[in-house]
Amino acid sequence: MVKKFALGILFILALILLMAAMKPNTFSITRSVTIAAPPEKIAPLIADFHQWRAWSPWENLDPAMQRTFSGAPAGKGAVYAWTGNKDVGRGRMEILDAAPARTAIKLDFIEPFASSNVTEFALAPVAAGTTVTWTMSGPMLFISKLMSVFVSMDAMIGKDFDKGLAQLKAAAEK
Repeated sequence: MVKKFALGILFILALILLMAAMKPNTFSITRSVTIAAPPEKIAPLIADFHQWRAWSPWENLDPAMQRTFSGAPAGKGAVYAWTGNKDVGRGRMEILDAAPARTAIKLDFIEPFASSNVTEFALAPVAAGTTVTWTMSGPMLFISKLMSVFVSMDAMIGKDFDKGLAQLKAAAEK
């Protein structure tokens, strides 16, 4: 009886590991919102890390979070690093490219899990204002693949993107 139970547990573990191994090697998460403002009003909120406190979904998760800004004051070369509680961890962002229609950011998480990703904000003028599309993509490490067997990364991070875009909309439409 104990042997059958142990074999059953081993089979389930092997199945979970196999399912994780079959996950894609990269991920991409995308969310969009239309903001009743021109791209020229929205782009500075994204390309200046000092402005992120007004809209980033992670800025208020740790009131004691330590922030450092370096490099350019805004736009290409601007750097933002943070250290905080378990909800925000530790990481660094650097703006790789900043144009009125697109901002690309290298995003490095250091804790709780080390990973390197690219985040992009695309701004497209539409009749109602500007559609802002926020995308994060990067490699899917095995630990992430394993976690994704149980939890959807898109749903987990996507809700933060939705919240951030809603707050960016509120800040830009003031």
